[in-house]
Amino acid sequence: MSAVVLDTLGRVLVRTTSPQDRPELPGGAVRDTETPEDALARALGEELGRPAVPVGRLLAVDSCPPGAPGVPGRSIVVHVHLVGPLAPDRAAAAARPRTGGGAGAAEWLTPDEAVRRLPDRVAPRLRAAVAALRTGSLAHLIDGVPQPGSPAGLDPAVRVALENAGGYDEAAHRAARPKALTAANVLFTDRAGGVLLVRPGYGEPGRWLLPGGGVDSDLGETPRAAAAREVREEIGLDLEPGRLLAVNWSHRPGFPARIRFLYDGGVLGPDVLARIRLRPVELLDWRTAQRGDLRGLVKPKLRRQIKAALRALAAGTGPLELHEGRPVGHPGSPGPF
Repeated sequence: MSAVVLDTLGRVLVRTTSPQDRPELPGGAVRDTETPEDALARALGEELGRPAVPVGRLLAVDSCPPGAPGVPGRSIVVHVHLVGPLAPDRAAAAARPRTGGGAGAAEWLTPDEAVRRLPDRVAPRLRAAVAALRTGSLAHLIDGVPQPGSPAGLDPAVRVALENAGGYDEAAHRAARPKALTAANVLFTDRAGGVLLVRPGYGEPGRWLLPGGGVDSDLGETPRAAAAREVREEIGLDLEPGRLLAVNWSHRPGFPARIRFLYDGGVLGPDVLARIRLRPVELLDWRTAQRGDLRGLVKPKLRRQIKAALRALAAGTGPLELHEGRPVGHPGSPGPF
């Protein structure tokens, strides 16, 4: 069993048993009646010390047949789990040399550095596990090679070539296709034209968002229904969203695409604003902000989406097609800004 142990900077913990050895990922073998998770928790306890570090979700499974490099005469199945991110004090303690148990030295490396330094049999597991972490899926490997139906870790160019060559059955095709995350948000304004924003208790401090959240598509929820539900849950207002103002597409290489539906919530008077009740823990505060004040409050991509939606609302145009918050040129688009 192996662990991708992360710190809050996104670095990976690697260990060596002696100065002559190449680094390895933390982990160990399963004993007797242990589950893979139990075995990894025990091995991490021996390597990282106490308190115990919770073993997170499964990222990759690598099946290594007999005769593969580093596999002496029998098949080995390696489960790779996420652990962490460890808090800074725990991360510093994890990298200290330990006495006994053969744990040896440890260091924190970026994922790319770790892939370059790890042995050839281990590096592909880490590469695939990181891809699975970023996409929220699982990597299926045989001797370190991502399989055609693997939901993560397969080179996109290889996937496209397999699709074009008819190399997929229906199940493998569905598993390997890239996935997207979908959200729905509502643009409320006050009578002075200020935009209603909420400050979450998670993520980057000091940043504000529009009311809204993820679409529970696995429950059959539609974007419009999700927008209404999130507004009800987050700020305590039972209001039906108005017309669709824009759909935004954002993408960062190695991560799922993000699709956001932006709805008009209408103008809220003082009596309605006074009824706002924030969802405990998730949201810390709310406010309205004029367009010129958004720069210091909202991240650029969302700020561009808000401004595009405001322009569409004022001009009676839309719904807009946005890429990274920038309108795509078509009739009715307010144009770039």
